[in-house]
Amino acid sequence: MPVAGDSAMIPPPALAPRDYMSALYDFLPVLAFFIAFKYAGIYLGTKVLMGATALQLLAKWLHTRVLSKMMVYSCVLVFVFGGATLYFHNDLVIMWMPTVLYVTLAVAFGVSQVWGPTLVERMLGEALSADARTWKLANSSWIVFFLILAGANLVVVYRYGLNTWVGWKLAKIGIVFLFALLQALWLARHAESRTGAP
Repeated sequence: MPVAGDSAMIPPPALAPRDYMSALYDFLPVLAFFIAFKYAGIYLGTKVLMGATALQLLAKWLHTRVLSKMMVYSCVLVFVFGGATLYFHNDLVIMWMPTVLYVTLAVAFGVSQVWGPTLVERMLGEALSADARTWKLANSSWIVFFLILAGANLVVVYRYGLNTWVGWKLAKIGIVFLFALLQALWLARHAESRTGAP
């Protein structure tokens, strides 16, 4: 599930090795932001993040002719929060963006939990076969994970400040992939691969 901008991509709960390489590509705007921030500060970093996100969206469209709703939504977030940061010259605005993104994701996964099928099942149902309880547990774990990330972001923002927040923003790449890997291992024990699935 691609997510441009903040964390660039929240990977599905189970990915093939080639998909992890694609996911790493989706994190390039964050890496570009981190480098620009280190050399020239938050405002140039914000401009680089906006430009890299736009280029990534364009490249994705030219390559696949398909853009996911989440990728478009997260790109809009980058431009709204990034634009407001530059206009008001207030770095707190861009620092709030991850919390808004992760709360939105938690709500989306939560809605699918109630009305179903869950988002995890929609992403992996063609490749894996599992009972309803397994899908709901996997989906619920993402809801909790997103809410923890949303809260942790605010703790870093208000307790530790800008420099630590930028490092945290980069560290989330590893945190998200570790969580996805752990869930993939869990699903490997509780779900079965569908015959002929890629």
